[in-house]
Amino acid sequence: MAWYQGNDLRKPTGGKKTRHRKKRKHELGRPPTMTRFSVKEAQKIIRVRGGNLKIRLKRAVYVNVAVPNEGKVTKTRILEVVETPSNPQYARGNYITKGTIVRTELGLVKITSRPGQDGVLNGILLEK
Repeated sequence: MAWYQGNDLRKPTGGKKTRHRKKRKHELGRPPTMTRFSVKEAQKIIRVRGGNLKIRLKRAVYVNVAVPNEGKVTKTRILEVVETPSNPQYARGNYITKGTIVRTELGLVKITSRPGQDGVLNGILLEK
């Protein structure tokens, strides 16, 4: 199945529109990264438009936790995925997205970064 981010050639009423040009390279889409909690970390480097590189985090072990009251950041091991607001099934499969709540050695942490885009897990401590 192709991943395409252009127009879908359907009118709001459901009727078909005619295509005025072919699909372009910059309209290319990619499947989601689906970052998982694992015992070994893995990243994937992708060349994107303009020759730039995007780092995708495939498997995660650690999260950079910001402690609000202390004003410091510590690298902490993830123990389990507690809840994923975007999809309840993701928590069972240990998938990590932005907004996921994970249990770490410091306590509950909410993920604030986008692991499929940034290639790193950042989070903020919720409770100890």
